[in-house]
Order: sequence, then C-alpha cells, then structure tokens
Amino acid sequence: LVAGIDSSTQSTKVEVRRVEDGTIVGTGRAPHPPTTPPRSEQDPAAWWGALESAFTEIDAEVRSRIVAVAVAGQQHGLVVLDASGDALRPAKLWNDTTSAPQAERLVAELGAETWAAACGVVPVPSITVTKLAWLVEHEPETVARIARILLPHDYLSLRLSGRAVTDRGDASGTGWWDPASGAYSAELLAAAGADRDLGRC
Repeated sequence: LVAGIDSSTQSTKVEVRRVEDGTIVGTGRAPHPPTTPPRSEQDPAAWWGALESAFTEIDAEVRSRIVAVAVAGQQHGLVVLDASGDALRPAKLWNDTTSAPQAERLVAELGAETWAAACGVVPVPSITVTKLAWLVEHEPETVARIARILLPHDYLSLRLSGRAVTDRGDASGTGWWDPASGAYSAELLAAAGADRDLGRC
C-alpha cells in the first residue's frame, strides 16, 4: 500500500491505495486553522497535527501495511525554523499578501527582466522571496535566529523523513533558485535584505 498526502491551505487529506491497481483502501482528512488574507498565516505544527489526525481515520491494519508515502502540498509559503527544528513564527502562506510593498520594491530595484533571467519568476506577493523581505523589514530578530528555511510542503517531508529536502517545483517558487543552473542565488537573497547566505539553510 502507498499513502498520498495532500496538505493544502485548508486541510490535510490522505489516501491509501493498492499499488497493483490503484484501489483506494483508506482515506482521512483533518482541517487546518482558518486564515483571513491579506495576512494568512498558520503554525506549521498544526499541519503535522492535521496529518496525524487524518491518519487516525484510516484503519490501523491498513496503516501497518503502508510501504511508501508521497507528499504534495501548497507552495511558495515561508517556514522559518531555529537550530532545534522548531518554527520561529507562524508560516506565511502563499495567499498572504502583506509582502506586496516588498514585491514592488524588489522589482523596482532589480527590474522584472533581471528577476526573470535570474530565477524564472518576477516577484509578486505569493513568491517566497517577498515574504522573506517582509520578515527582514518587520522581524529582524526572527531573521537573526533562522537556521533553516522551508516551504510548507517541505516541512511535512522533514517531519516524516528527518531530511530537509525539496524539489524543482517548490524551489522554483522561492525567487532565489535558478532552474537553469540548479543553484541558489546569494545575490537575490541579498536583494531581499538577507545579510547572510540563507540559501544554504
């Protein structure tokens, strides 16, 4: 059996299927705390709690036979962890638009063409680099304690596997990863106001 996990803005959903024919043998769902844009934030621990709750809706015998897990989820949010792996603050979700002024500033300073050439995206409020710029401006004390930056999808992968990993799809929405070279850009992070190479976090 394999389990598919979908962690969205509103809830975590789990489906367990047979590998041989794709038959669904178990499902579970648990809500996330509601958010109200323009400020749309959630505690990452709530996603983990929702995942645990969703799995409890699936029969224990079915759960014991799961051999693989795949995680899908919301992109472009900002999760900042300390050295112990704990969230430093609630995650800013993709639909948090409080970083609109920072998005405008980043485009004005470097130009849309430069951003597009450097990382394949032009900053808008949903893109992670604008959320980091907001954090630099409003919560410098939080930025000073960052040991790791993750996207919401990657937070669950870390909790499940103990490994901080991402994929090209998620990385391409950060606003500081170049899909052509496969490298993170310290220069783009610096444009967001980061005074150290947080791309290695």
